[in-house]
Amino acid sequence: MSETSLDTPIPGGWSDTKPATPEVQRITNKVKLQLEVRVNRRYDIFRAICYRTQVVAGVNYLIKVQVADTEYVHLRVYEALPPEDECPALVRFQTGKTRDDPLIIF
Repeated sequence: MSETSLDTPIPGGWSDTKPATPEVQRITNKVKLQLEVRVNRRYDIFRAICYRTQVVAGVNYLIKVQVADTEYVHLRVYEALPPEDECPALVRFQTGKTRDDPLIIF
């Protein structure tokens, strides 16, 4: 029996929640305008806090984003694998979240 790292994603399965990285913030920044258009609101704060991933024919991300002092949104974002050089796509979102709301699949 071989050992596997706990950080190794299981294809089709969701990772545990992890603190946001600069790469996750980059993805978050790329979908900011998509969210602002869909909710008809502009955000001055747009800080990725934590995230989960799911490896499919690309990567799905669930990202908790701080948008005000005590207001958060949850984003579901899809990013194609290279060589597809497409922008990440905002698939779904949930508004009215708090810092303590768990990042669950939606």
